[in-house]
Amino acid sequence: MGEANGPIERLLETLTQLPGIGPKSAERIAHFLISGDRKVAVELAEALRCVVEQIRPCRECFNLTASELCGICADSRRDAGQICVVETPRDVTLFERAGNYRGLYHVLGGRLAPLEGVGPDQLTLNPLVRRVHRGGVREVILATSPTLEGDGTALLAGNLLAGTGVSITKLARGLPAGGSLELANAQILADALAGRREL
Repeated sequence: MGEANGPIERLLETLTQLPGIGPKSAERIAHFLISGDRKVAVELAEALRCVVEQIRPCRECFNLTASELCGICADSRRDAGQICVVETPRDVTLFERAGNYRGLYHVLGGRLAPLEGVGPDQLTLNPLVRRVHRGGVREVILATSPTLEGDGTALLAGNLLAGTGVSITKLARGLPAGGSLELANAQILADALAGRREL
């Protein structure tokens, strides 16, 4: 598409570093940005520059924000007695999209992954413990991914918060509505059975 190491090649290489973008998708995007209305390319470049320069972690919950406090932490209508602990800012977006949680969040910045060099010190576990020790928190909801690493992270967070007097809960797991038992694996069935409730 362009000469080696030229601006087009650099664009293609950069685009393929994005999740879900392979060489063919990168080529389509590059052609669109170059061959179409270049105003879109300039707007994209400006939006990316603004994000890099202005977005930072919220000083309270570590969600991404352009201010010192994110909009959720700054909202006095939110229930400050509940903290939902998630792995990434994207998880916050998913909960907010669902629309039924009115508490605050705490973004860990990932999950324990010793083989990838991610230990407790790379996560925001200590600031979470400090938030709880400040008082006013009734419940901490551990909403990590249902994976070995996510469960390990939740277990560590629960251990660090033990003895604070705060209720520590985990997200319920089990069969999705409309799902079939035939399609469920053993862990889903075990979680569904353990999380059963009265009718």
